Amino acid sequence: MRREDFDILKEKVYGRELVYLDNAATTQKPREVIDAMVYAYTHFNSNIHRGVHHLSQIATLNHEEARQKVAKYINAKSADEIVFTKGTTDSLNMLAFSAGELLVKEGDEIIVSTVEHHSNIVPWQMMCERKGAKLRVIPMCEDGSPDMEAYVKLLNERTKLVSVAHVSNVLGTVNPVEEIVRRAHERGVLVAIDAAQSAAHKKVDVQELDCDFMAFSAHKMYGPTGLGVLYGKREWLEKLPPAEGGGEMIEHVSFEKTTYNTLPYKFEAGTPDFIGSYVFGKALDYIESAGREEVEKHERELTEYAEQRLREVEGVKIYAAGMRKAGVISFNIEGVHPYDVGVLLDRQGVAVRTGHHCAEPLITRLGVSGTVRVSFALYNEKEDIDKLIEALQRAKQILKG
Repeated sequence: MRREDFDILKEKVYGRELVYLDNAATTQKPREVIDAMVYAYTHFNSNIHRGVHHLSQIATLNHEEARQKVAKYINAKSADEIVFTKGTTDSLNMLAFSAGELLVKEGDEIIVSTVEHHSNIVPWQMMCERKGAKLRVIPMCEDGSPDMEAYVKLLNERTKLVSVAHVSNVLGTVNPVEEIVRRAHERGVLVAIDAAQSAAHKKVDVQELDCDFMAFSAHKMYGPTGLGVLYGKREWLEKLPPAEGGGEMIEHVSFEKTTYNTLPYKFEAGTPDFIGSYVFGKALDYIESAGREEVEKHERELTEYAEQRLREVEGVKIYAAGMRKAGVISFNIEGVHPYDVGVLLDRQGVAVRTGHHCAEPLITRLGVSGTVRVSFALYNEKEDIDKLIEALQRAKQILKG
């Protein structure tokens, strides 16, 4: 699908055609997204919101139009519920600080799951240390799914917020976030969803999910680096205090008192990445033009095909094999360190990720030091998987002597 739009895929790596299978880390950018960045800097580069001149007005219009596109993409009720941040990590840190200040007191509890990325663990740990609260963890079942019976038991009158990944960045498993939200709301508990690994790959509808907050990054969605989104229901964004102070987020400043701006600007201190937001809007246009249902179907077929082909490689162990996944597979080869596999694949032009994938607790739960991870995007094809398998077989021969 649309492979020709991605010039980087024509690059040679050690004399071989690039096979890029590290999309969970970051996706490549289509030509029109790259062109949009050049266009923005050459036609309307000017600080937004406060300028009365033409360039500032155009830049402001484009920035706010991008916010509208994000709201439409996740089906938020209003663009005012879309806060631009530096990325998923920044969004979750912002939320942990603000929610902690408003909601959490000593002895309260925050729930995360075993499969979380560090970005959805450490900010909550920091908040718990600051407030004297406790971090509770949903155990993982042997198949990689969250233990929902244990989750329900963890919910109690001290639970203030649940924060879970929509899709595991290690296993690729799709967590039952609908049920997680429903169970939490039955107890009056708020829910945040880390959608970093789902927003580009499947339908994400915040009203349907009924989540209170959601975070994701542009660079994993064919967009620019350094830009992310924090979605929040208006009722909660209005209640939460801002995490940062400075320009843009203020209504009035005196040495005696500062009052804050309206949503979403209350949470957007300083000059925003108005170039990045414009470019991200073009990336969302690109995903929509490809057809979100078609992309999800294509990536599901790739994932199933990859698991099938990987089983042909002797000694391969696939984690959460056969589970419903969103374009991510982790595996190991018996007796071989994942780093060695990654290096030998790279020498054959195949780009994968190895290590703990910023999810050390999950890797520890799996009982390994790391895994080899392959992850797909709309431009990948079955031929890429065939080349991966061929490269793996050659790597095995080298490593086994």
